[in-house]
Amino acid sequence: MASAQYITTAAAGIKSRPGRPLQYFKGVGPVRAKRLESIGLVTAQDLLSYYPRDWERRHELQDFNQPHPDGRVVIRGKVSRVQIHLMGAKLGLFKVVLESHGAFVQAVWFKRLSVRYDVFKKFRHEIVPGAWLWVVGRSEPSLLEVREVHVEEYYVENDGRLPADACLHVGRIVPIYPLTEGIPAQLMRNMVFKALCDYAGDSEEVLPPEIMQKRDWMPFSKALWQIHFPDSAELLEKARRRLAYQEFFLLETALGIKKHQTQRTQKPFHYELKKHLLTPFRKRLGFDFTASQKKVINEIFRDMQAPYPMTRLLQGDVGSGKTVVALSALLLAVENGHQGALMAPTEVLAEQHYITLTRLLRGIGVKVGILTSRAAAAQRQKRLKEIAAGKIDIVVGTHAILEKEVQFPQLSMAVIDEQHRFGVRQRALLRNKGNLLDLLVMTATPIPRTLALSLYGDLDVSTLTEMPPGRIPVETIHASEKEAFDFLRGEILSGRQGYVVYPIIDESSRAAEPGQNTLKAAKIEAERLQQKVFPEFKVDLIYGSMSGAKKEKVMQAFSEGKTHILVATPVVEVGLDVPNASVVVIQEADRFGLASLHQLRGRVGRGRQASRCYLVGDPATHEAEARLRILCETNDGFKISEQDLRLRGPGQIMGTQQHGEWEFKIADLFRDLDLLEMTREDNRQILEKDISLVQPEHLTLRRHLIDLYQNQWHWIDLA
Repeated sequence: MASAQYITTAAAGIKSRPGRPLQYFKGVGPVRAKRLESIGLVTAQDLLSYYPRDWERRHELQDFNQPHPDGRVVIRGKVSRVQIHLMGAKLGLFKVVLESHGAFVQAVWFKRLSVRYDVFKKFRHEIVPGAWLWVVGRSEPSLLEVREVHVEEYYVENDGRLPADACLHVGRIVPIYPLTEGIPAQLMRNMVFKALCDYAGDSEEVLPPEIMQKRDWMPFSKALWQIHFPDSAELLEKARRRLAYQEFFLLETALGIKKHQTQRTQKPFHYELKKHLLTPFRKRLGFDFTASQKKVINEIFRDMQAPYPMTRLLQGDVGSGKTVVALSALLLAVENGHQGALMAPTEVLAEQHYITLTRLLRGIGVKVGILTSRAAAAQRQKRLKEIAAGKIDIVVGTHAILEKEVQFPQLSMAVIDEQHRFGVRQRALLRNKGNLLDLLVMTATPIPRTLALSLYGDLDVSTLTEMPPGRIPVETIHASEKEAFDFLRGEILSGRQGYVVYPIIDESSRAAEPGQNTLKAAKIEAERLQQKVFPEFKVDLIYGSMSGAKKEKVMQAFSEGKTHILVATPVVEVGLDVPNASVVVIQEADRFGLASLHQLRGRVGRGRQASRCYLVGDPATHEAEARLRILCETNDGFKISEQDLRLRGPGQIMGTQQHGEWEFKIADLFRDLDLLEMTREDNRQILEKDISLVQPEHLTLRRHLIDLYQNQWHWIDLA
């Protein structure tokens, strides 16, 4: 732990209360308290779980020829000379020459001058020739004889010893916290240390005794100390894993209890496999289901026929046939006299689903309707009345389905496509549209099955593992615009069609992209392609804010082959299904995420002909370069997802960062996958014998779960 001398000194002060406002901490005050509140820090208790984002080894540097890889150095030296230089009327330079281990180092501070006071007064008072000084800063490679260090923090020794509070900042492994403007790093460390001294020892042990013993975890209070002020790298990692395990354990236990509660809930309806709709539907398809589709459909039907509501996740790669699986589930509901709903995140995807379902169900007596926010008022009112009267069997729509005036008299089955694009609240609202309805959530952004089973502990997971027969893998090439357009021209002359995708719609979109002034805009580029590049072909444009009627017209023209090239924004990432399209050119491809690139590539390769995806762009970062390389190497969505997990982390991929569902403070869903698996095993062990957590050794766990999830409990099975 941190300096024993400082612990004694700090503990002798006034003990803070867990709920004590940070405003009353030394060095804070009301202004800084407001800034701390902006990053979620209000009381002493908040500081204990405000974990460092990184740690630095701040031990004294012995060899000046081998600084840390990032150029950071920690130097202890004797002050040899002090100088002040004025650089104009506004900037001053404070220079200190230090002698350390037989070498000289020049420490430099830049200060903005003030007409009201001497900005160097404190420096002149503390840093004098003969004093021993510790400096923390950056040292850039230099040809100068004396190495220069740009100082970020400094500490002056008294009688050859560091001041007690300085022991938190140098001479040890030091925590680096996320900060906000006006909060110095030293102040944050001091506050956390004070909170640890006063409160860490009183922290309750949440994990049950049998789990602590089984996994040999260090006590919670010790883990708090070692995560903030570790005594060694080994103890730091042990503390990190112990705290990560606890985060996972709390969530998995909550999910396990909620799933148990759901399975004890009786649905007010029952399905029978009547097949008077399912059989003609399968005949209309013109192809047989894959073995994987049959397996998944059986899993879904089994859940739907169970006495409790279904909550199942269906994941599968782009083009694996999720839509017909979901439609089979909807038809089971309809042939039993109920309604179904399919909710999509964008109008383009909703329109495409509507077109697909209408085509597949034509002639078998199923009424499909679409509801989006852009529908004309008269058309919308008519559709609302039809839904309320039970005249629409399957309603396809966007979040417009969730609005209060949308009333389903017989809704029993709901499907959410691209589920990671919806928040927990939206999924809960959809479920509330029916009475204990069955819910199927789908994603074409698959994650490794082990991670899916661990993360979605409350859901049953079905995975489509094979593609329909006859699908030819799309060839992916990182190339120049000229090469891509030459190939596109050849395909169109052969009777095919293609997409050209741009990251933004128009010039105004660039305002939201700081430093990205070179981005090509779809509207401008569509004109250029039509007038200068492909004047002999028909070029059209589609984008997100376009009216529903206009989108439908554009999509229909492209589907019928009247449009040769469709210029688009990422709105086509999901939704468009035109088998004759054999080329997609993705402009500024380095600006897209790996999952988005894979989805965009999935717009082609839907027919019997070979297809290509061209990635056009000059990656400016190693990560962007890696994304393009991965896409060129594989078409496997699961492999791509694993690589995306490594590059970005699961929070961004699965929507948890965007929607604030499960934000882990220290656990990493990819790195700590073994801990996730542990928690599933351990929480099953606990819940099998005490599902209500009423045994004495589980009461603390029960109380923490209530405190943590009391406001989210009715949503937790939808996460």
